[in-house]
Amino acid sequence: MTGGTRRSAERAGGRAARLALRRGPRPNPSPPGQPGGRYAPLTEADLRAIHDTALRLLEHLGMGEVPPRLAADLVAAGAVPGGDGRLRMPRAMVEDAIARAASSFVFHGRDPARSIEVGGDRVHFGTGGAAVQTLDIDTGLYRPSTLRDLHDFTRLQDVLPNVSWFTRCCIATDVADPFALDVNTAYALIRNTTKPVATAFTLAEHVDPIVGMLDAVAGGEGAFARRPFLKAHISPVISPMRYGEDAVDVVYACIAHNMPLSCITAAQSGATAPATLAGMLAQSLAETLASLVMVNAIRPGHPMVFSNWPFAVDLRTGSFAGGGGEVALMNAASAQISNWLGLPSGVAASMTDAKAIDAQYGIEKGITALAAGLAGGNLVYESSGMTASLLGASFEAFVIDNEMHSGIYRTLRGVEVTEDTLAFDTICAALLGEGHFLGADHTHAAMERDYVYPDLADRTAPSAWAEAGARDHWARARDTARAILSGHHPVYVDAGTDAAIRAALPILLP
Repeated sequence: MTGGTRRSAERAGGRAARLALRRGPRPNPSPPGQPGGRYAPLTEADLRAIHDTALRLLEHLGMGEVPPRLAADLVAAGAVPGGDGRLRMPRAMVEDAIARAASSFVFHGRDPARSIEVGGDRVHFGTGGAAVQTLDIDTGLYRPSTLRDLHDFTRLQDVLPNVSWFTRCCIATDVADPFALDVNTAYALIRNTTKPVATAFTLAEHVDPIVGMLDAVAGGEGAFARRPFLKAHISPVISPMRYGEDAVDVVYACIAHNMPLSCITAAQSGATAPATLAGMLAQSLAETLASLVMVNAIRPGHPMVFSNWPFAVDLRTGSFAGGGGEVALMNAASAQISNWLGLPSGVAASMTDAKAIDAQYGIEKGITALAAGLAGGNLVYESSGMTASLLGASFEAFVIDNEMHSGIYRTLRGVEVTEDTLAFDTICAALLGEGHFLGADHTHAAMERDYVYPDLADRTAPSAWAEAGARDHWARARDTARAILSGHHPVYVDAGTDAAIRAALPILLP
């Protein structure tokens, strides 16, 4: 065999091996948890000014409507009662709470391989929301969300690798009783995924029986507290600057079971907070710090996501605005502030105001999610599946957003500069040899290591696209969502445990 024939045979064999490799599952060159923080919308002076204003607000105005139990704990921690019924928080008290707070924690999945580390510069996209409407996959129109929808959303996202955790994304409007709603929401999560999950509790007395269900699937009494895989979403502070008694009671109940918390501040600029972005950020920071002080007064170091979510309203109409440059900027700034304080950060993104899966959807989702990731938001909520200013959730949107996250993670991964990646020898060999890089081993090595290849996005020529039916992104995503829903029916609760849960609690899904 001549040298040329041998080289041709080697190239053919190598190509066959590479094609065989590509027919299998592709490696993910940029998995969740990529480092953020390269985008810093605030200067050091800005950060200090916003932080100082927040501390001044807590020291001068304090918090109103403080429930008696919490007031006693806060006074014991250094808060000062005022004659006007408000409880002031001295600067030293707040700074001490920041110093004692957890800087990171493990957000467990029931499958340990799916657990994530929250804190530092790691970025994870996940879900949130309480959509009361679902974009029907068959009609393309909105209808009330149901318990079946919640089960379907949960098992759909179970196979989406770039969605790191699942918070219930919709409210089962067909379940009227608050206790049955909380129970069946939590049940849908544990039945259909082993990722880290999160939910909300209407009342504190609902926590104990639901933790009993979590213990059952975790292996017995107390098992959940030893390795908590469900996080509570709570808004204990109501803007402007007062506590909500029912939510505070839920905080106490969750901490008793070692349940991690996302304490969410959801002030809206121009409505419940100043219209200026700086003033909005200062008040929102003060309110989220009030949650942090509360949690650490109850149990120092308890895992809490510092979920400062600056929201906006359209000041022309008063309606909530989930997309737009202001939302992108404020949530990126919030992530920067939280990370500057050394706290696990939670922000919101991809809250598009679009109702359809259209150009508005893509613009608003893309700019807000990318800004949050680049700024280093540890947990980016609402970023998967949400539509219609958080009023809606969509199966197709989950599939599309999962692919969007892959592009953002790749952006966050950045450019690796090494002697090998600078490719000096490869450039020389190509220019002095075949004149291109297509067949080089260096190119083949980089192909799977450095590039993300989308499954949905169309990269074909216009003629090929037309011949295939000229289908848009929404249609392709619909096909993918339908295929997953028809084929993925996980069984994550064994029959005996499921029967025991059904005997103890009002499980409504047959």
